[in-house]
Amino acid sequence: MGDKIKQDHSRFRQIVRGKIKENLKKYISKGEILSRQGNKTVSIPVPQINLPHFEFDHRDRGGTGQGEGEVGDSLEPGNVGDEQEGAGQAGKDPGKHALEVEIDFADLAQILGESLELPKIEPKGREKLISEKPRYVGIQRTGSESLRHFKRTFKEALRRQLVTGNYNKDNPIVVPTRDDRRYRSWKVKSEPEVSAVVIYMMDVSGSMGDEQKEIVRIESFWIDTWLRSQYKGVETRYIIHDAMAKEVDRDTFFRTRESGGTMISSAYKLCEEIIDKDYPPSEFNIYPFHFSDGDNWSADDTRLCVDLLKNKLLPIANVFCYGQVESPYGSGQFIKDLREAFDKDERLLTSEIADKDAIYDSIKDFLGKGL
Repeated sequence: MGDKIKQDHSRFRQIVRGKIKENLKKYISKGEILSRQGNKTVSIPVPQINLPHFEFDHRDRGGTGQGEGEVGDSLEPGNVGDEQEGAGQAGKDPGKHALEVEIDFADLAQILGESLELPKIEPKGREKLISEKPRYVGIQRTGSESLRHFKRTFKEALRRQLVTGNYNKDNPIVVPTRDDRRYRSWKVKSEPEVSAVVIYMMDVSGSMGDEQKEIVRIESFWIDTWLRSQYKGVETRYIIHDAMAKEVDRDTFFRTRESGGTMISSAYKLCEEIIDKDYPPSEFNIYPFHFSDGDNWSADDTRLCVDLLKNKLLPIANVFCYGQVESPYGSGQFIKDLREAFDKDERLLTSEIADKDAIYDSIKDFLGKGL
């Protein structure tokens, strides 16, 4: 019975997983699940699932043409069915509800990867930190008492007493001797420990409204979900900018609304300073993401941005990702300047995000090459 229950549970999970994958683009574009995330899991509303259930024999169910009455008798209104619209009375049939299911972020990342056909990330140009971890590899007769294997010790003692005839079933006391003791053996295993930092930068000038910030919030959630599935350790930093840049926490990043001009170079300079101070490229995989509506203060500042990218950021980052969120107030010029300056440079990835429906394809623009 237990195995059958496990099989049914596994089958049900596969059905749920299929429903999530089938509706993933809707979840991404609507941002439905962002408010339902916990520390390790996220709650997702999936469409109604028809679970297996018993059906009664049709001869016992009754219905039109069955029961009392003569051939030719007219049916009174309301007898044919109870599903009349506009009756204004409480119904007896259940409505259709979404099923809330919890799924951990590892499974969610796997579904995202399968849906978008994302390749696994291979760290590029990084020296991997090596951490030494003990790994138990077997059982031996000698060792530290802290490594004693109690179950194996008990079995050895019981076996000895049974063989020698010293085991009394009426007084089932098992006393291990020194020769009965068994200990775990272990060896040190060296494992690569690859860490990553994601630095989000966003234009918060007046032209970046609530809708544009919501697009950035949704997209960054899915980017985080994927990157955390690829690395053991991921740190996240946030920079906002108008004419000046400053580092903020996550909540401030998505809620701040400024006004005034836009100097993108101020964000790139601060990004470089954070990396220089806290994230040596030899130890971290570095992923800067910048979101803007494409307006910049001047052509001179754009040239400074290009210089900072060429000589400072691109040489130390795995990739640099620029997402341009469409705004009725933005010129959209910056992405054109970047594409012209970095036409064939695969270290710079760009994406145009017209609205929430475009987030799905934008994620693939950034993550689809493996970073």
